[in-house]
Amino acid sequence: MAIARFPSIVLDCSDPVALATFYGTMLDWKVESSPDWADIRADYGQCISFQPVEDYTPPRWPGQEVPQQMHLDVIVDDLDAGEKAVIELGATKHEHQPGTTFRVFLDPAGHPFCLCTS
Repeated sequence: MAIARFPSIVLDCSDPVALATFYGTMLDWKVESSPDWADIRADYGQCISFQPVEDYTPPRWPGQEVPQQMHLDVIVDDLDAGEKAVIELGATKHEHQPGTTFRVFLDPAGHPFCLCTS
């Protein structure tokens, strides 16, 4: 029997509403926010949350001076179309691209995430 259920992932950032809006738009999930917390939620219930951290320092991937600690992989049908769309939302394509079936980007708060093909 499980001790707990896995309801959410929480990302630290300087502006929870801005980062929730970025991911909510990318995934087409509903954004819910208060002044000090934001969630995005899928119709089927999955949730990602965002919390403010004073003096937030973004990860510096691929180096480990400020490690990434975690990242999200999201599936797209077309890497080129996905890349164009996330850049329009405010992502930055990272210069280090270690694979061919995925692409590494930084969200507006500096967290690495990957667009992947299935």
